[in-house]
Amino acid sequence: MGKSSGLGDNFYVDGYNLSGDTQQLGNVGGGIQTIDVTGIDKSAHERIGGLRDGRIEWTSFFNDAAGQAHPKLSVLPTADVVASYFRGTVLGNSAASIVAKQVNYDGTRGNDGQFTFGVNAVANAYGLLWGRQLTAGMKTDTTGTNGTGVDTTASASFGWAMAVHCTGVTGTSVTIKVQDSADNASFADVTGATTTAFTTAGGQFIIASSSTATVRRYIRYVSSGTFTSATFAVNFVKGEGVALMF
Repeated sequence: MGKSSGLGDNFYVDGYNLSGDTQQLGNVGGGIQTIDVTGIDKSAHERIGGLRDGRIEWTSFFNDAAGQAHPKLSVLPTADVVASYFRGTVLGNSAASIVAKQVNYDGTRGNDGQFTFGVNAVANAYGLLWGRQLTAGMKTDTTGTNGTGVDTTASASFGWAMAVHCTGVTGTSVTIKVQDSADNASFADVTGATTTAFTTAGGQFIIASSSTATVRRYIRYVSSGTFTSATFAVNFVKGEGVALMF
């Protein structure tokens, strides 16, 4: 995939699909904070890496319908939230997820009558993590399903993380796990990469491995459980160059 626009993107918070209620994303950022260790004998700044950080900032429309932005965001929960940005809704595309605190919900009523809210989610204990979509945006399964394998080009032993948002379940429950493969034919479970059972809409799950866990070249999701309809999105983060820091 080459250069692209931001058209057709999706945005999820704690198992709620807020894509249609989001006007814009102002900052999907992360990285390492730097610590200035410049000595008096230096003529330029000298820095070392510090804590990992991340944030997602966005502008939300006012929508007070059930399951939409206002009922979700106006609560200002004190517990962590999981937010995920999906760049387009294409299998294997990039996606970013974060464990964060939602720190505000600031309304603005413009002279033209538009009513929007500025929202910030700042990282809590984890940084922003970029991964790959194992579902093309939101995916609806009507029975247990093996997803399509995504080619990550090579095996890597630098850890992994996964974030899942479940926006609806009809039936008893659905569980999502991730499998890997060396040849896109014979798959096996990635140890630990399994969600708890989702029983209702508005479910989220995020987990990470050690920084040395191995993930083989191809990855896919697998859904299972007793349900007639389950809608969810999966972002899987594979440490492909350096060990992920959790």
